[in-house]
Amino acid sequence: MNKRTLHAVATALAATVALTAVGCTDGKSGGGQGKNAGKNPATSNEGKVVGGTPQKGGTLTVLSDQDFTHLDPARNWVVRDMDFGTRLLYRTLVTYKAEPGAKGGELTPDLAEDLGVSSNRAKTWTFKLKKGLKYEDGTPITAADVKYNVERSFSPDLPGGPDYAARYLVGADGYQGPAKGKHLASIKTPDDHTIVFELRKPFAEFPYATVLPTFSPVPKDQDKGPRYDNRPFSSGPYKIERYDRDKQMVLVRNPHWDPASDTVRKAYPDRMVVVMGLKANQIDDRLIASQGPDASAVSWGQMRPASAPKVLTKTDVKARLLAESTNCTEMVQMHTGRAPFDNVKVRQAVQYALDREAVMTATGGPALNDTATALMPGSLFGGKQPDTLSIPVTGDVEKAKQLLKEAGKPDGFSTSITVSNGDKGIGEAVQQSLGRAGIKVTVETVDPSAFYDSIGDTKSRTDLIYTGWCPDYPSGSTFLPFVFDGRYIKEKGNSGNHSLFRDKPTMQRMDEIAAMTDTAQANKAWQELDGQILAKAPTMPAVIERYPLLLGTNVAGAFGHTSFGGQVDYATVGLKEPAKSKN
Repeated sequence: MNKRTLHAVATALAATVALTAVGCTDGKSGGGQGKNAGKNPATSNEGKVVGGTPQKGGTLTVLSDQDFTHLDPARNWVVRDMDFGTRLLYRTLVTYKAEPGAKGGELTPDLAEDLGVSSNRAKTWTFKLKKGLKYEDGTPITAADVKYNVERSFSPDLPGGPDYAARYLVGADGYQGPAKGKHLASIKTPDDHTIVFELRKPFAEFPYATVLPTFSPVPKDQDKGPRYDNRPFSSGPYKIERYDRDKQMVLVRNPHWDPASDTVRKAYPDRMVVVMGLKANQIDDRLIASQGPDASAVSWGQMRPASAPKVLTKTDVKARLLAESTNCTEMVQMHTGRAPFDNVKVRQAVQYALDREAVMTATGGPALNDTATALMPGSLFGGKQPDTLSIPVTGDVEKAKQLLKEAGKPDGFSTSITVSNGDKGIGEAVQQSLGRAGIKVTVETVDPSAFYDSIGDTKSRTDLIYTGWCPDYPSGSTFLPFVFDGRYIKEKGNSGNHSLFRDKPTMQRMDEIAAMTDTAQANKAWQELDGQILAKAPTMPAVIERYPLLLGTNVAGAFGHTSFGGQVDYATVGLKEPAKSKN
């Protein structure tokens, strides 16, 4: 987007909010997720189920502008893909409840009979699998299959997935996966229904980690290495009938999934069809009109900011809008290992130059977002982020220029930023705001399905990256270590730490906090460390986004799940009248 378009969107959104609400946020106080519920016109469905209870049957269509990043459970660590994979295709030892609002952050057993039993001061965890669980071909799911998938997550040819196993399991250092017959002795399977994990340090939150796709089963005889991404073998309520990359995926019922063993997934539709490669504005317009098959469709990606006035001013359409907080902090991450960003003053100059208000406007304005003032989202600060740096929301250009002068860059410099295709307007907002201080930014765009693989290549990536991080569960231990611990940086398939930050005092403090047994003390320590890291300027937080999703008029049982970044919970969504979904 050019500057004129950004201003046009901002004006339209401001007018929309003025027409439909009183007392909305001005976007100048960060970390306010949820504070406008009941006032912000976009949040009228926050914490609610939309459309009533679905009826069984029919075809639910998902309209998407992109393919999945990864569906292989060893590689699936993008929050929306995790929602789709773990709710439809494969089950994990433990999962989240299918509930709107805060209850969605509560755990419930999935493959396991309970939430696990700890011993040895929370360094040993034992899970018992339910009896009678089967794959899509009717063969039994075993504890050895869960162990195998955890082990394959270490394979160098399967990068990008969750690395909790690498961080916590005994003997994980240097392990390269099971391809050559090597196995982790720290994962024991004494029988088909028991799996035991031996951890190198106490981890009271380990059951939360077992929600992740890493802890789902993969039978060894079905593993095809990197090609498993194209056809994961189902342990969930649906299996893949057809998958044409970048075009379409069709899911049909898994006849061997037993609903009696599953308290979470309702599996209302008979079929699910994901239509890919559509234009974002086309998706919005089709769902606003909600005609024919589109009445039985949901959007995969966020509603475009330009579509907000068409939605928020129409009561019947606004009633079909989900807009839960993503609980994720979007930020500009700087390559701290490459000049000139190895100079802290240059990085601080970026912090002061960034116009977060312009970025917020590019992402949908105050009706859909809050500006960020800390690294971790407000949910990890008791509801609201602190304003540690006290930088004006529109930036401080003179301060940025002063810092550049002190860094020996009085005339600025040239650099590049990588953004996803759909975030080009955000890239331009960063470009324009940094340009005011003399930092000339070239915006490079990448297809969403290839974005994380592209920025995960630490040698070929650009200096700047616009991306975000969502806590896997409500603890600072799932945010700061994954974004700023330099010991887990990978040359390829790098995740989280895209600033390539390797600061020894920070890492030492992380270890000290991780060893704390008092949860309240640890939470306070994570909050303090947040500000200490921010002062070292590896990144600049920009916004906390909501995730606006449009639904067709025939969709029921829909809500944005707080633990899946506000994405619709595919465990419960279905149709009001299945017969109307037939083409």
